[in-house]
Amino acid sequence: MLNFTDVTEFILLGLTSRPELQVLFFAVFLLVYTITLVGNIGMIILIRISPQLNSPMYFFLSHLSFADVWFSSNVTPKMLENLVAEIKTISYTGCIVQCFFFIAFVHVEVFILAVMAFDRYMAIGNPLLYSSRMSRTICIRLISFPYIYGFFISLISTLWTHGLYFCGNVEINHFYCADPALIKMACAGTFIKEYTMRTLAGLNFSYSLLVIIISYIFILIAILRMRSAEGRKKAFSTCGSHLTAVTIFYGTLFFMYLRSPTEESVEQGKMVAVFYTTVIPMLNPMIYSLRNKDVKEAMSRAVSRTFLTK
Repeated sequence: MLNFTDVTEFILLGLTSRPELQVLFFAVFLLVYTITLVGNIGMIILIRISPQLNSPMYFFLSHLSFADVWFSSNVTPKMLENLVAEIKTISYTGCIVQCFFFIAFVHVEVFILAVMAFDRYMAIGNPLLYSSRMSRTICIRLISFPYIYGFFISLISTLWTHGLYFCGNVEINHFYCADPALIKMACAGTFIKEYTMRTLAGLNFSYSLLVIIISYIFILIAILRMRSAEGRKKAFSTCGSHLTAVTIFYGTLFFMYLRSPTEESVEQGKMVAVFYTTVIPMLNPMIYSLRNKDVKEAMSRAVSRTFLTK
């Protein structure tokens, strides 16, 4: 017979127990989080105020930045708090809420990346029909799917997380409430949770990645048919930023969620989780701005208008 515990809070063990490293990590991740907020919110504002960025591509990019802000804000503030707090706890309700929004925005982000790949196929493969086929109504419908589906899947996954039972151990070997770490410390209800986590993650990540791969196969075919070298170069440049973001994000997610939660995998997962919860949301606006001529020109004009107004 298992002695189940009525858990009211968890202890987050965090990234390290060494005080000198905790101070260093606090300073580093505070800077990273600040850059993430400034970069992504700045990208959203820039897209809204710049007429030359009034296209489906940048409409979807603004939603990617929105998802990055919430994705990072769901984890980083609590991580920063626990790096300087003596008692590193999170309430059971807070843990469940954090799990819910984490899973939701992971799925929102992967499907936004899939929608962006489809948009690039429509722009490069059917340029003459692009404006009519990617109308404002179609764009709103396409961007609604990641949010509706992501939050629906998250609700199912979080209900299974709520079904886990704990037998006295309330120490989570992570810096946020991650499913693999919770499964590792639970003493009952783990089979269904682990099975659904791996199945849903595998299916959804694979399905969205398949959409991206198929889109880029058709994009590559369309590019190879182009006679103009300048046209090919422009097509490759518009896709390069998206492919970079896709490679980094999917690589870390598959590493994190498609393995059995062992002590070693949870420990390795913490290092990977640092990357995709804090670093990737910071990198995305940099990737899209530094590699995109239109964004750089819009940013230059926005800065010029600001100084001229003053």
